[in-house]
Amino acid sequence: QVQVVESGGDSVQAGGSLRLSCEASGTIASINAMGWYRQVPGKKRELVAGISSSGATNYADFAKGRFGISRDAAKNTVALQMNSLKPEDTAVYICVVDVRTTWGTEGDYWGPGTQVTVSV
Repeated sequence: QVQVVESGGDSVQAGGSLRLSCEASGTIASINAMGWYRQVPGKKRELVAGISSSGATNYADFAKGRFGISRDAAKNTVALQMNSLKPEDTAVYICVVDVRTTWGTEGDYWGPGTQVTVSV
């Protein structure tokens, strides 16, 4: 089994910063891409940022210039540094990890999410 756990969500004022962390553990042989999505009640889950096994990154337009994604391959962790936060960034941030398990299967594993609330 693979477990994915996020941490770092909090309530901050507009203009502030937060750093989210995500750790994958369990029967992991290797990890391909890792990423962050976010979801607001009543809206579709949307990609925030992703990072490949080679370190290539991609960002949603709203994240460019404000957010930074990084990973530690040795620790199976991925982080999301969020700066200049806006009230519209308020959402549950969810980590996803593309894993090849020790059983030989491959698939995406999702964490439960961590709440980020940005107030004016």
